[in-house]
Amino acid sequence: MEKRQQLEAIEKMLRELEDVKNSQESLLKKVAQIEAENINVGISLLDKELPDIHEQADATIERVATLLTSLQEHRDEFAKKHKLDVAEEV
Repeated sequence: MEKRQQLEAIEKMLRELEDVKNSQESLLKKVAQIEAENINVGISLLDKELPDIHEQADATIERVATLLTSLQEHRDEFAKKHKLDVAEEV
């Protein structure tokens, strides 16, 4: 695979990871809404399970954010190493 194509693939993966992060944030928000609604209803099943789901979603967001940062750094180093950080002349 040509270096420019590799850089484009990395950029695509960064966008997809950002989508994963956004999806997890949406999931976390919905879980928090259910937790808040359950305060009035008091379903013990939800009281038991939702905190674990909340914690796992939060941990996933943190892991994806860390991965995003690392992949962005990799992309920057890759682009610099292969002199792709300069815009192509038209």
